[in-house]
Amino acid sequence: MPSLRELADRVFGRRPPEPPRLVLPRVPTSEEILADLDRFYDDVDDRLPATVVSRLERIVGIVRETIPRLDQLGAGSPQAHSVVATATSYLPEAVGAYLRLPRQWADSRPVANGKTSLMVLCDQLDLLAATMDRVLDAVLRADAAALVAHGQFLQEKFGHGAAGGDLALPYPPTDPRIGDDPPGGTAP
Repeated sequence: MPSLRELADRVFGRRPPEPPRLVLPRVPTSEEILADLDRFYDDVDDRLPATVVSRLERIVGIVRETIPRLDQLGAGSPQAHSVVATATSYLPEAVGAYLRLPRQWADSRPVANGKTSLMVLCDQLDLLAATMDRVLDAVLRADAAALVAHGQFLQEKFGHGAAGGDLALPYPPTDPRIGDDPPGGTAP
């Protein structure tokens, strides 16, 4: 049963206020993600120790290789989310937290389980690299599986590759541009 207010609104032609609309931010494109990742890397690589730079280069390389293949992981995939979050959040936040600390202090004072901030950062980067390796491996395995499946299709369709298969081509050729002799030199 409608409330008294709803009845009055109907009688007087008033409309109830529309609920506020949820506006989600636009999803960045692969190109935008890669450009942001490159800007981040260019901004920090000269301010980091070589041990961090080498780990960072590995992660950036894996992410750069994976991002163009994200659609293969499927919409809403946790793996795709991990790649994007690594590029846009996890990596910049970890490195940024380290860079906010004074170098001497970060590289010499234990902060967690006897590890310095530098060691903690290296552990975090190693974890991100291992995770990105697993995601890329999953994507590439899907491509490899497609290649194997296509090979099986060809095997079933045309027979053994070593025997040349059976393409059931007419002889003599019906195309006048093709000569009269088959590749072996004589007609069957």
